[in-house]
Amino acid sequence: MTGPDASIVIESDTIRVSVTPQVGGTITEIVHRPSGLSVLGQVPWDPVALPIASIAARDEPEWLTRYTGGWPLLFPNGGDACTVDGVFHGFHGEASISPWRWEASAPCLRLARRFYTVPVEMERVLAVEGDKLVVSETLRMQGAKPIDVMWGHHPTFGSDLLDGPFEITAGGGAVSVDDTYDPEANPLRPGAAGRWPLVEGKSGPFDLGHPPQKMAALAYLHDLDAAWLAIRRMDNTIAAQLSWDGRRFPCAWLWFELGGTPDAPWHGRGRLIGLEPNSTMPAYGLATARTRGANLLRLHPGEEIATELRLHVFKPEGPVLNAR
Repeated sequence: MTGPDASIVIESDTIRVSVTPQVGGTITEIVHRPSGLSVLGQVPWDPVALPIASIAARDEPEWLTRYTGGWPLLFPNGGDACTVDGVFHGFHGEASISPWRWEASAPCLRLARRFYTVPVEMERVLAVEGDKLVVSETLRMQGAKPIDVMWGHHPTFGSDLLDGPFEITAGGGAVSVDDTYDPEANPLRPGAAGRWPLVEGKSGPFDLGHPPQKMAALAYLHDLDAAWLAIRRMDNTIAAQLSWDGRRFPCAWLWFELGGTPDAPWHGRGRLIGLEPNSTMPAYGLATARTRGANLLRLHPGEEIATELRLHVFKPEGPVLNAR
């Protein structure tokens, strides 16, 4: 079956996954069916359920009009809108905001798009396997000369998963605090570095695994020991663990929006944590990444790249300490 429907559902006996092909092929909700608990974050406003006509959000406020929370794909740009090699790339890239062709065949959803801003075609397969969502992506470069891109994922967690004390665990690695983002509710020292989960805060060592109730911050996990991150509600009712190919996505953006942004459209009501595998840091778009000499992904004519991410949603039996 194909078509422009607003939301498509794939499910197993354990999880139910909702996807919006018309706006970025975004995964908007994941529910653990035995408990009825939802794990992805939701924004505290009513987003517009239509793609942006220009396929490029001119800035973050425009992008947020379509943002539901959930799990968008960032490609070929991540972060600020910018012009690179004469091409305008919208905030968080064309993939996150544009319509995708789709075909559903339970328990799988196939998505495809031929991009406008870059000569690339991408196919995505979202498959539910018991208590796991497996996201498989294949990128085919069809241009005649090499191009630089950013490729990443923007899964944000919240809803029932953060409705009570929780903890974040990871496979380990180095942590770098963003040196630019420093809102009033940021407890981290800009530019600080450490080893997961500890990093220098403004009032001493800060444990990223146990963030406070009010916080707005951005950091990066890199030089990974193992490519996974997890959030567990500490009453052991629900947990979600994300794992990925650390060679393809060698860092993860760590975004905390826990009631820490008073400005519109958040108004202090946001409660989301982004655990975001990415090809590149920092999170300020292709132009800034290039200026800083960051690790952009270079695509060559005829190149094909495939990767896979796995999200495990389950009832834990204590701290999540290993990839599942």
